[in-house]
Amino acid sequence: MKIIILGTGGVGGYYGGLLARHGQDVTFIARGAHLEAIRQDGLLVRSVHGDFHIQPAQAADTPDTLAGADLVLVCTKTYDSQAAVEWLKPALGVQTSVLSLQNGLDAAGRIGAVLGMQHMLAGTTWISASVESPGVIRQVSQFRRMVVGELDGSLTPRLRALEQAFAPTGITFELVQDIQRVLWTKFMFIAAASGMGGLTRLPPYEFRDVPETRRLLIALIAEVDALARRQGVALDADLPEKTLAMIDASAPPVRSSFQRDLESGKLFELEAIIGVIVRQAQEVALPVPVTESIYAALLPALRKAGG
Repeated sequence: MKIIILGTGGVGGYYGGLLARHGQDVTFIARGAHLEAIRQDGLLVRSVHGDFHIQPAQAADTPDTLAGADLVLVCTKTYDSQAAVEWLKPALGVQTSVLSLQNGLDAAGRIGAVLGMQHMLAGTTWISASVESPGVIRQVSQFRRMVVGELDGSLTPRLRALEQAFAPTGITFELVQDIQRVLWTKFMFIAAASGMGGLTRLPPYEFRDVPETRRLLIALIAEVDALARRQGVALDADLPEKTLAMIDASAPPVRSSFQRDLESGKLFELEAIIGVIVRQAQEVALPVPVTESIYAALLPALRKAGG
């Protein structure tokens, strides 16, 4: 497959590197020193599953030579999506599939509004990886799972082709017919951990056992659950309890990327993780007072960071 990695950060760099290692025609889209390092020295991946080096590696910062891709993996931060996908337009062919592995619920819809929904697949991933230095990706989690589906629930030839491309890589790759259920299941945890972590500026072990704060955490989880069900997503009945248990089991140093970026004064994914709940709840006339309060409390920090 001819594959474009739009956003060669930890996720894009790791998965793109694996695909290139196993014979796929991969081009990495990057910027600045990261781009120059990949062009000059290739892409080095340091992973708990084994290190490897893609050299030479194809890297670009313009779409001029990218036409006719079979697949685009969108791995940018959500706040970079609009500019990134506008940039991508010249590279798309009639048969190009686009898969976002970004945080949040509405990536496929937002990107599809620009590129055309006929191109879109939906998916999510569980992995811990980051850019260690220009041209170097560090992947640290034993888990490396990706779940992908068509928005209409069908199992199409392009999904099967994607499954075949990932088969040799060793990751856990799953095709599903209920991708919205998977997205919401992961999202409930991300929204709860990010929202409460961002609000308190503390790791979960420092806020989850304070009774007043725990009630707020449970209320936030309940609002996400209510919104999903109002929209007809069939979540497991005990998902809120499982989500709370996951937060209770979080190791002491755990902080979401949302929280790390917020605390560093960088742009953070407020709109994709908290704002999306507020907007979708308004559309279906569902009260979400806790989420609205968290959104309002964190919005000044986003504005200060340039968002």
